[in-house]
Formats: sequence, structure tokens, C-alpha cells
Amino acid sequence: MNLTQREFLQVLGAGTMAGMGLGSYAHADAATAENGLYDIPKFGHVSFLHKVRPGTAQAHALTCLNFEQAAKRYGKVGGFAHLATLVKRMKASRPGALLLDGGDTWQGSGTALWTHGQDMVDACKLLGVDVMTGHWEFTLGMERVKEIIDKDFAGKVDFVAQNVKTNDFGDPVFKPYVIREINGVPCAIIGQAFPYTPIANPRYMVADWAFGIQDENMQKMVDEARGKGAQVVVVLSHNGMDVDLKMASRVTGIDAIMGGHTHDGMPVASIISNPGGQTLVTNAGSNAKFLGVLDFQVKDKKVSDFRYKLLPIFANMLPADKEMDALITQIRAPYAAQLAEKLAVTEGTLYRRGNFNGTGDQLLVDALMEVQGADLAFSPGFRWGTTLLPGQAITREWLMDMTATTYSYATLTEMTGSTIKTVLEDVCDNLFNPDPYYQQGGDMVRVGGLSYSCSPLEGMGKRISDMRLNGKLIEADKKYKVAGWAPVAEEARHQGHKQVWEVVETWLAARGGKVSKRQLNTPKIIGTGYAV
Repeated sequence: MNLTQREFLQVLGAGTMAGMGLGSYAHADAATAENGLYDIPKFGHVSFLHKVRPGTAQAHALTCLNFEQAAKRYGKVGGFAHLATLVKRMKASRPGALLLDGGDTWQGSGTALWTHGQDMVDACKLLGVDVMTGHWEFTLGMERVKEIIDKDFAGKVDFVAQNVKTNDFGDPVFKPYVIREINGVPCAIIGQAFPYTPIANPRYMVADWAFGIQDENMQKMVDEARGKGAQVVVVLSHNGMDVDLKMASRVTGIDAIMGGHTHDGMPVASIISNPGGQTLVTNAGSNAKFLGVLDFQVKDKKVSDFRYKLLPIFANMLPADKEMDALITQIRAPYAAQLAEKLAVTEGTLYRRGNFNGTGDQLLVDALMEVQGADLAFSPGFRWGTTLLPGQAITREWLMDMTATTYSYATLTEMTGSTIKTVLEDVCDNLFNPDPYYQQGGDMVRVGGLSYSCSPLEGMGKRISDMRLNGKLIEADKKYKVAGWAPVAEEARHQGHKQVWEVVETWLAARGGKVSKRQLNTPKIIGTGYAV
């Protein structure tokens, strides 16, 4: 993925806040700067390397000074081949360190969809992932998930999730935790899968399993692991940062929660007080753009000190690992021509980011409305995808990066104005509910054709107002044609819908080879003091 303005600003800031002294290397060549960025002194007895991949989520902003010069110097951000180089370096300097994967890893691309996640499973094994938990992994279906864990991961990778139980008898579906010894120190890693999987994704894909936050069981697992001699207890979570912060305040005995789901890398660990002491909360971002390194000093059988670094993966400063590079080339080979097929050229930047919309999603809703003759369109608040800069080709690979789920059906539904408001209110409450435990992940549904105002600080049912089509207020009882994709209802897969990428390809083919800059459709934000 190309280094965009926001990405460079984010990784530069992260590196600086993490004590990496990027300013000292502002004019150095890549090889010299590399030594300063990734030479981290070993600390303490226990080390964890934290890698998170969700289904893809890109960071964007309006501008960054000296962006072009910086992009040329630091190159692309992220990628498994470059991440593998840094993981090997960190593991060599920290014997016994464990690599933790927070989930969203087996999806988010054409090859992941077409290989049923096998591409990423093989890459994770080669990367050296030791322990992982999940979210989008579950959209491959229960049988496929169990097949990967029982066959591909057997004896290599532990998949842990204390909060996934069978619906019938409440039995654990996965190991709740594992205890691994690092340099003579017993360390427990407890898994916390995305608690709202059956709500955010189709329930039929995990029909036999129950999820949830399950604080009480988490406390039980922490106590059990401590009772078995664990001197360090880490939760590998896909809750999302806000939920992790609340959990850290409620459950005692956790030394650190290393989180996924929130796609922003956290350069500094949050220290949360609870009745039993303190818990660190961190997040290592997404798309292999960062590697979190958490070192613990252990004294008298408990954590006495820590160091945390968030390391950006600069492609120009980390050579691609030859083994990983070869595997990626091998995996992509059967699909290379299909992925590279040029569908159009974009005249504006296409990205997926922000609470309310991004130009990549704007392209999707524009296409859905025009091809299907809809009045308005919804696109899910997904956080994964890749970026295109002006003048770059819209390839099939980019389109699949934006849309490749196992339930990407395009839909056209009649809705009344009141139903449209209800949909927006429900998603808005999911995003802005003041209690993190009622925030079920993702961002606001992206909207095409409809203008509206949003008051995030209002209560349930009172956040959405002034809904208009072509300047005319939406009528509560009037019916409107609403296009969308990725429905969670089971019946959608039996109704012969086209895949969303098929609809978008039809739209792209009618553009004469070029797609004009998308006019971003974002709501008017009221009562926060901030604009979108």
C-alpha cells in the first residue's frame, strides 16, 4: 500500500512518541535510518511481539508538509514480507518472544476469498505467529475455521478465545488461554474474540456458537491461569480499544490487553487502574503497518516494570524477507492476471477511512445507485481496503480489496423514510453509545444520495435529522429504493443477488476508462465542535 499523507504523519508521530528519534534521521539514507529505527535494546525477562491484520482498514487526512519527499524516503508502509524481516530481528534480540495476532487476518482480499483464507494461513505460519484470536476469520464459516485450527495450526499456532461457547451446552469452542514459558517465566495469553460477531456479521456463519464480552468468565480465566503459576497474564483481544479500556477497569489480574479491531496504532500504552492494580492497554494498528513490542521486567514472580514500542513497517528501511516474498509470489501466481486487470483510472484519491465516509466507499455507493436505479445507497462501515492515488489504475485487485467478503451480495430494497431513519439511528448508536460495551464495532454506514445531519452526543433515536434527497426532506411514509451490499440476513444468499464487485465493474466499464474525483457525501455534524 502506498504511504499517504495521513499514514506518514501517523507513523512518524508514532515513531517519535515511541522514542525512536525520527527527527535525527530526517536527512539520512534509508540504510542509516534503519539502524536507528529498529535497534531496540532488550529489556526485562518476557517479550511479546504484537501483529494485527482485521480485514483492511486505510488512514487518510488532507495534507502533510513535504509529503512527496517523505514518501520517497520511507516508501510503502506495511506488508508481510517487510514485517517478517522485523519479526525475525525482534525474535533474535528477544529469545523466546511470542508473536501475537489479534485477528481479521484470513480475509480482506481477492486471494483470501478465492483460497478460503489459505493464503493468509500459510503466510501467518511462515511469519511465526504463536497465538491468535479472531473476528472476520469466523465469516469463513464454522467448519472452515475448525479445519484450519485442527489441521494447519496443529502444533504450530494456538487459537484462543475465552468468550466463544457452544449454544447448546455452553462448552468452550476454542482454548480459552495458553500458558507458554518465556525465559523461565510462565506467561498466560487469554483470547478474547470479537464479542459481537453474530450481530456485525451473518449469524448463520457461526450458528452453533455464542459470543459476548463475558467479563465474569474472563476474571475466572485470569484467576485460573494465575492459580496454575502464570506470572504474566496478557489478554489478546479483538474487542476494540474502548471496550478494552473498560474491561481493564473491571477485570483484575491482567498485566496487559493487546488489542485488535481498532485499526489505529497506539504509540503509547494506556495505564488503567482497577481494584486489583493496573492494566496496560495497547493496539498495534492494522494491515501489518506496525509491530508492537511489549517487554516486561518480572521480579518476585510478578511484573515490576515494562517498556512498549510501536514500530512502523517502512518498506524502504526494512528489506523484504526472501522466504515470505517467495511465498507471496507463489500464492498470487495463479491469480496474477486476474488481479492486475485494469478496470479504469481514477482521477482522484480513493481511500476507505473515517467515521462517516471515504472516497472508495463513495465510488461503491455511486455505482450501486446508478446501475440499480436506486434513490440512495448504503455501504457497510468496513475499515479495511487499500488506497489509490490520482492517476493510478483501478484494478480488479483494488476492487476486491474493498469488497471481498463471503457475503458481498448487492441488494435493492424498498424502505420507507421512517425505516431509513431507524437504520441510521441504530448504526449511529452502535458507534456513539456512551457505554463502550454497547458499541458493536465498525464505522457509520456510508450513505450515497442522501444528505443528513448527525448529533453524536444525543441519545438513542435522536441523533439523525434533516434527511434529504436532492434537497427535499425525506417523507416518513414514502417508499424509496435503497441499494446496499453485504446483508447479514441469511435469506440474501438464496435470492440470486449479484456480487457487489460485479455491479461496480459494470459501472466502471461505462466510465470510458476514467473515473472522476468522487464528491464525498458526509453528514453535517452537530454539537461536537468538530467537522468531519
